[in-house]
Amino acid sequence: MTDLPMRFPAPGGLPARVRIHEVGPRDGLQNEKQAIPTDVKAEFIHRLAAAGLTTIEATSFVRPEWVPQLADAEELYPQLTGIDADLPVLVPNTRGLERAEALGATRIAVFASATETFAQRNLNRSVDESLKMFAPVVERAKQARLHVRGYLSMCFGDPWEGAVPVHQVVQVAKALAGMGCDELSLGDTIGVATPGHVQALLSALNEAGVPTPALAVHFHDTYGQALSNTLAALQHGVATVDASAGGLGGCPYAKSATGNLATEDLVWMLHGLGIETGVDLDQLVATSTWMAAHLGRPSPSRTVTALSHKES
Repeated sequence: MTDLPMRFPAPGGLPARVRIHEVGPRDGLQNEKQAIPTDVKAEFIHRLAAAGLTTIEATSFVRPEWVPQLADAEELYPQLTGIDADLPVLVPNTRGLERAEALGATRIAVFASATETFAQRNLNRSVDESLKMFAPVVERAKQARLHVRGYLSMCFGDPWEGAVPVHQVVQVAKALAGMGCDELSLGDTIGVATPGHVQALLSALNEAGVPTPALAVHFHDTYGQALSNTLAALQHGVATVDASAGGLGGCPYAKSATGNLATEDLVWMLHGLGIETGVDLDQLVATSTWMAAHLGRPSPSRTVTALSHKES
């Protein structure tokens, strides 16, 4: 058994429990160049669920040429039966939604951008055009009683446009909330956010009528700020945090985007704060170590590295 962080009562104002939205199987693997067998992806998701993660983003129903690594969505999803976890999937348009619905998906996500340049590079549309594309997708999903998450990329900085004004992010977030998204995930796609910027954006969203319970945060660790930014969000009351097992991932359309916040690093911090997650850290570390072996390189997660060395 690995060492575990000492637990202390959660400081006042922090959530008693945090729901981790695990993005490793989708966001974590989407940028891998070598093809990963479908059965390996399926086992990865089964192992993550066995470790106690209750929300695991499984795959994406985008056109195969856009993200070749996720072209096996129709083959993968039927292998995920019997998993005691929510399995949201990404859909870019009504065709993607139809494919997801046909396989019985009950939770979907759409992905928007706070900046024009990234919207064009990622979706080949302007921000307004992409929102118009998502509106019928969200409307149809809500009619089918599906849970809808709205991803919002480039909330803090854009590699082409620089720092992103808070009011610009708020405008797009309000549009996503207005069309019916149940939850908004605020993405620091290139990892330039700081705790002060995080709290300023969250406060501005609240002032614009977007409540904190509808918000999640999605940080990248480019400047080593992901955990600091997460703590700032927790202090604001955010209780849903995106993370990727083993720190896998990046963004194929933003070359300066390094790996996501590692789920193990997040769990270590949360447990040390006395915040419940339901996650078995030993099992999670073992899962990420197993996946790293399939990818042929060590996990970038500091917690995986530290605990794996203790066991060896």
